[in-house]
Amino acid sequence: MRLLQYLLLFLMLMANIAHAHQCYADPKQAYQALIAKQSAQKAMSVRVNINTASMGELATLNGVGAKTAQAIVDYRELMGRFDSVDDLTKVKGIGVKTLEKNRHRLTVH
Repeated sequence: MRLLQYLLLFLMLMANIAHAHQCYADPKQAYQALIAKQSAQKAMSVRVNINTASMGELATLNGVGAKTAQAIVDYRELMGRFDSVDDLTKVKGIGVKTLEKNRHRLTVH
């Protein structure tokens, strides 16, 4: 049983090593890269209220660039608040696939 635990631990460590992307000679660079990666991951998991989000916040959505983010803001200013997340498909440039890729991050209040 103990051998199996050691083997499992070894395999987990090897999997982590296989996922390492870069080595840094300078610990400061490694720390800065880690912080940047964590910040990017956090930004990608933050919920976005489509009724109040800025262009910058909307542009963090998967498949939404500056032009589409501006279209969302323009639509919201012209037509008023979104009643549901599904209303986002009424904006030119937002299709069902884009909505589904981002549904877990979207909210309306």
